[in-house]
Amino acid sequence: MFGLTVTDHVMIAHSLPDPFFGPAQGLHGATLVVEATWRRRELDEHGVVVDIGEAGGHLAAVLDPLRYQNLDEHPDFAGRLSTTEAVAAHVAHALADRADPAIDGIGVVVREHPQAWVTYDLDLRS
Repeated sequence: MFGLTVTDHVMIAHSLPDPFFGPAQGLHGATLVVEATWRRRELDEHGVVVDIGEAGGHLAAVLDPLRYQNLDEHPDFAGRLSTTEAVAAHVAHALADRADPAIDGIGVVVREHPQAWVTYDLDLRS
């Protein structure tokens, strides 16, 4: 399986109003570093997974509606906590909606801290 990864970042605000989250219960800001990987079993006719510029453009387009937003008020997170896991899944599914049908999977890594990150893998063939 081949993979192409691009990265970007997004600054957001949110709260996680549950005692489970300790001090993160209150409104706070976060800079999330997002890595997105497109996967294919076979390369395309140009010998690539996807064009790097196109991949970066897709990731930026998916992140742009989240930039400098309070996710507590964002319609895509209505009725659910905007955990890092939820953000990773949101990004992966939004990228899948834009993906070439030949893409076999999309993986997303969201780093909220140099020592902590979340991964979400979306198999587009199952």
